[in-house]
Amino acid sequence: MTLTQATQFQIDNYGPWTVTPEPRREMDLQTLQSRLYADVAQFVGGRDGYAFYARGDNVVAVTNGIDRAAHRTLQESIANRYPVTVSVGVGVAEQPADALAAASERIQAAGSAQSPDRTEVLDGEFHTEPGPDDVQVAHFDVDDATEKYTDRISEFDTFVEVETGYASLMRHLRTEHGALAFFVGGDNVIAACPDLSADDYRAAVDTVGEEAGVELKVGVGTGRTAHDAGMDAKHALEDCRHDGTTVEIV
Repeated sequence: MTLTQATQFQIDNYGPWTVTPEPRREMDLQTLQSRLYADVAQFVGGRDGYAFYARGDNVVAVTNGIDRAAHRTLQESIANRYPVTVSVGVGVAEQPADALAAASERIQAAGSAQSPDRTEVLDGEFHTEPGPDDVQVAHFDVDDATEKYTDRISEFDTFVEVETGYASLMRHLRTEHGALAFFVGGDNVIAACPDLSADDYRAAVDTVGEEAGVELKVGVGTGRTAHDAGMDAKHALEDCRHDGTTVEIV
């Protein structure tokens, strides 16, 4: 059985800040968001977690084994280097979506995302001694994306095709299994999942093919941390490419 620790990082009072004392340049805001994500990803990744860019002002992470003190250190570092602060919620559950919902509730209970009175909240429960099978990561890849899309149609049309497939996969995994799937660039999607079977993953791939016309393959790994599970998933995906299979589980 999986037991995922999920963390949500949310910028405090971000909406009002972007227009005070007047609307700020959009590319400056995009730069701030991308740098913030990069810093969170580097910090979490250095502790064997995975971080995902959600909506710019929010970053979602799988943080098994990362304790409260480490989360506080990251908050302090951001406050020292950015014109904004972040609040942090942490949740633990068998299904990653439930863990993230618990993390979101912790932040929401402390105040609105647009409240100037909510600053650097840190609340939640922590799973600091994860077991060997606590995290399951699935790494999805569009089958023959370069040949089908990248080298044949415009970049924007390629983007539309890949994002359409991602949207279908994201909805299916969330609705059917309580999994969280994130587009991570190129033609790749990484999902934090509960303990799913090969048949579950085949059903997900089939659903995306039927709904979006996008063919996927997936490698799956399980481990103590997101990094451990993710590396096994990467190797399993290479087996898919080498053997011409659709689903491989380590």
